Amino acid sequence: MKSNLKTIMCLAAALLAATGEAGAAEAAIDKADTAWVLVSTALVMFMVPGLAIFYAGMTRQKNVLSTIMQSFFILCLITVQWVVIGYSLSFGPGSGWPIGGLDYIGLSGVGNEPKGTIPHLLFMAFQGMFAAITVALITGAFAERMKFSAVVLFSLLWAFIVYDPLCNWVWGGGWLQSLGVLDFAGGIVVHMSSGVSALVAALYIGKRRGWPRELMPPHNLTLTAIGMGILWFGWFGFNAGSALASDGGAVTAFVATNVAAAAGTLVWAFIEWAHRGKPTMLGAVSGTVAGLGSITPAAGFVTPMAALFIGLAGGVLCYAAVIILKPRFGYDDTLDVFGIHGVAGTWGTLATGLFASIGATGLLYGNPAQLMAQAIGAGVTVALSVAGTLVVLLIVDHTVGIRVTKEEEIQGLDLTQHEERGYSL
Repeated sequence: MKSNLKTIMCLAAALLAATGEAGAAEAAIDKADTAWVLVSTALVMFMVPGLAIFYAGMTRQKNVLSTIMQSFFILCLITVQWVVIGYSLSFGPGSGWPIGGLDYIGLSGVGNEPKGTIPHLLFMAFQGMFAAITVALITGAFAERMKFSAVVLFSLLWAFIVYDPLCNWVWGGGWLQSLGVLDFAGGIVVHMSSGVSALVAALYIGKRRGWPRELMPPHNLTLTAIGMGILWFGWFGFNAGSALASDGGAVTAFVATNVAAAAGTLVWAFIEWAHRGKPTMLGAVSGTVAGLGSITPAAGFVTPMAALFIGLAGGVLCYAAVIILKPRFGYDDTLDVFGIHGVAGTWGTLATGLFASIGATGLLYGNPAQLMAQAIGAGVTVALSVAGTLVVLLIVDHTVGIRVTKEEEIQGLDLTQHEERGYSL
């Protein structure tokens, strides 16, 4: 009898312990935070087709479908790469030099257990959308002249060689994060890496045939404006979602994002108006991206007025890069990925070290070490992006080849790479 009673008591204790552990795990996941990050994940995913439309409108009519296809295909390609191994390389436990551990390969051990206050699987999905759009951004630099097979191989290799290690260093517990480098939503990991890599790719592949002698204006700025609207909308998930919670941090980032975007738009339009006599739609949307890219690394760390200044300065710097720097050096970065994303990401990264006052302090608030850490992070990003992208380009060039033939470029990539037309008018 005593033995049976003891057994019953042990079973009851075990059941209570298990129930307590389950309750604690359940309590750790906040439903509001989960809902917000679910929405943010969808918003960042929506940015990829937005980017596709934004880019497509700025190309020539014969390349509109091929430009859209690149972003759409990369979303699918990097999603699979991320699930199979990319997430583990970026956020795997036991992370160190130069990449994360291999514990999460095939999402082994990644389920609905808490990761902070959201399910681990949701955190993985959210971060995966960042990986996809970062790779897609680079395609704007070599639009209208790269073989589709080369785009696919380049994207896959670049994710392994550049994105995953950098993501681990900055966000996955790696050495730059340990050094104190701040990147709220991707100024380093997304914009600097893609912008610098875009410049390297544009220089390696060479200019479009006829550029700059021939005028190659955007074929449909209405598409570009619609794409920009989608990107701006999605950027709220990009930046405010990076708080990983439905709280004041998300609100701070949300407001900073909108203020900087508006400031960048206005300053670009007014400078262009004064410089060239008329403000243009292309200039306005370029300023919007400049403001958004500039505030991305700082969004959760700065006040609205600091965000206003960061957006204004970002618009000025990116305008100078596109209108002055690019013609002076003569490189053909087709859609100005470096001039806007690269420059904006660099400025925003350094500006974080100047203006951070929420959750961290920068130089203007008595912490010069933060600016130094940001400068180191920027320098490391440039070095990795240049070296890694060159390695990828060399591999692609010596396997599938990079550039389409002269005849294919003249005919357009829609027909030569996909046997389709963007318009049948």
